[in-house]
Amino acid sequence: MKAVVSVIGKDSVGIIAKVSSGCAEFGANILDISQTVLAEYFTMIMIVDIDNLSISFNAFVDRMAEYGKAAGLDINVMHEDIFNSMHRI
Repeated sequence: MKAVVSVIGKDSVGIIAKVSSGCAEFGANILDISQTVLAEYFTMIMIVDIDNLSISFNAFVDRMAEYGKAAGLDINVMHEDIFNSMHRI
């Protein structure tokens, strides 16, 4: 199973390192990543494999959001099934 992780915030050094460390801590493997800086704002979308999470998916969503708050970022994690359903019209 996969999840979509989105990250938005003011650009600063180490954002990718912080987010990828959080994923690694809970066993989420990064499959694909795209990031850019628009003016002074950092944006990133990652596709992560969540088959080997060490915690529940809901706990992973919450913990990544907490990582975001601590770093001044908005981090959202959405299961790929929900993401695909939302974008099928």
